[in-house]
Amino acid sequence: MSGWPEARERSSPGRRRGRRPGPSPDPDGPDAASPGTGDEPADPEQVARQICLRALTGASKTRQQLADLLAKRGVPDDAAERVLDRFGDVGLIDDAAFARAWVSSRQTSRGLARRALKAELRAKGVDGEVADEAVALVDDQEEWDAARRLVDRRLPGLRRVDRVTAERRLLGMLARKGYGAGLAGWVIREALDREHDAAETADADVPGGQDEVGLDAWLP
Repeated sequence: MSGWPEARERSSPGRRRGRRPGPSPDPDGPDAASPGTGDEPADPEQVARQICLRALTGASKTRQQLADLLAKRGVPDDAAERVLDRFGDVGLIDDAAFARAWVSSRQTSRGLARRALKAELRAKGVDGEVADEAVALVDDQEEWDAARRLVDRRLPGLRRVDRVTAERRLLGMLARKGYGAGLAGWVIREALDREHDAAETADADVPGGQDEVGLDAWLP
């Protein structure tokens, strides 16, 4: 019997010991690092800068959106304010530019009225005056044209219902887009009257749509 201690069993070739690799945590999620975690307390301003830069990657944000994110991540208010001020000074935060881009995109893609656009901007923390300046870029004619396009897209699906039902559904749709009852009612009546006139013209053009005189009427 040998006096040497028994050798420990070696790991099988190609096998590594240690923790299994897992997915990296979401940098803006609840498991992301916060100030004061780790071996040494993190610099709150450095953490705030990293959070803001990640949040701004690929999409602009308002100052209020970033402030809410920093508060959620536990960044002290004074550090957050200093970082947000510096980001504003260098143009990384620009609520006026954000508002203009938001209005242009949402009015074009969704056909939203100025009232709905302003409500969305205010919900994102844009100042009331800044929001007013942005929505003023949409003039009256653009709003009327957008409402007409919305109604025209919806009309084909309402041809099987009566006029009263069609009016009610179209009014509801435009109201959700932020249009007032006056403008909405006018645009809807205009579209339904045009649809009615087109249907009557089509019926008149169909052979047999009008009473025809038979050949026997000419017989003695």
